[in-house]
Amino acid sequence: MSLYDIIVSRRTIRQFKPVPISRLVLEKLVNAARLAPSAGNLQPLEFVVVDDEKTRQRIFPCLRWAGYIAPEGNPKPGHEPRAYIVSLVNLSVREKGYENDVGAAMENMILAAWEEGLGSCWLISVEREKVAEILVIPGSYKVDCVLALGYPAENPVPEELMDFVKYWKDEKGILHVPKRNLKDIVHFNKFS
Repeated sequence: MSLYDIIVSRRTIRQFKPVPISRLVLEKLVNAARLAPSAGNLQPLEFVVVDDEKTRQRIFPCLRWAGYIAPEGNPKPGHEPRAYIVSLVNLSVREKGYENDVGAAMENMILAAWEEGLGSCWLISVEREKVAEILVIPGSYKVDCVLALGYPAENPVPEELMDFVKYWKDEKGILHVPKRNLKDIVHFNKFS
């Protein structure tokens, strides 16, 4: 599959198969994040990979899923993520302006995961203090976001954006995600 095909086929996944993810694949994802662009090449990000069953169970209640359709969008029992990658900002390297670094690193991991057959959900609604406590994160680091990972147990469908951006599940439980049309967002040479 080409990179472009990976990009256009990728969807956020919130229901996962109960299949473990190899540490080799998880390290590959973090390596993809490590190599993402970083403003000033300061590289303030570090990552905690959570694949231990007990720790995953402690992290899960600290995360908020699919706000538009909660709790229906939450992973069902037995379909929880098989791993998390927690993105940390080393505040002694950069206290502010790290958001673009985080975005680039997360997108690299999301696309690398999809190429490996893994679904992901980028979570920014996180109980950061609780996650930091569970993972024993030093005070000079900030928990920014969490990437939930696992083999997909659902197939969300993109829809043409009409009147609203809210995603929904149909009577068969399939998630539908409205996306803006290319013709509505692209402008050449001037805003028109």
